[in-house]
Amino acid sequence: MSTSPILPPQNLPENRLDPLHVFRFQVDFETDAIGSSGGSPVVLCSGAFSECNGLEATMEPKVIKEGGRNYGVIQRSGPVTFATVILKRGMTKTRDLHHWFELVGNGSYGYRLAATITMFDTTGKGVLSWKLEKALPVKFKAADLNAKNTEIGIEELHLAHEGLVFIKTPKVATL
Repeated sequence: MSTSPILPPQNLPENRLDPLHVFRFQVDFETDAIGSSGGSPVVLCSGAFSECNGLEATMEPKVIKEGGRNYGVIQRSGPVTFATVILKRGMTKTRDLHHWFELVGNGSYGYRLAATITMFDTTGKGVLSWKLEKALPVKFKAADLNAKNTEIGIEELHLAHEGLVFIKTPKVATL
């Protein structure tokens, strides 16, 4: 019996696991390869994020129209693009995210960071992660102010990046 190099055998225990909850995650920032301190952790954020959107990669297929082939076209893999990742958190007195945006906006290219988003299981153990390579803050949004509301202010950070890497065994052990 031959096995596929892409798909795992159907009888693996991993194929029978329960789905993960999306409300248990953490975002860690550290210097990337182009950073100034050579990969050592950077204390950038002093708070947890309440929402993370945009963990996606899209491949644009290349269509080849072959002469004499009247039934369909040939599809080949094309360039991959990555969505902007949006992080949201409750607004605090710290201005660390805005400071990072300001540094990059003023031309500090070396302040691109690697952002690792880790999901946790119900026991608090890190089970999988995604790493955003060379993350660049492209938008910072402070909370909307309204004297009639009693809601908590939410700030946003939008990150463009140059790669989305799936990490099955995350560095972070527990939440």
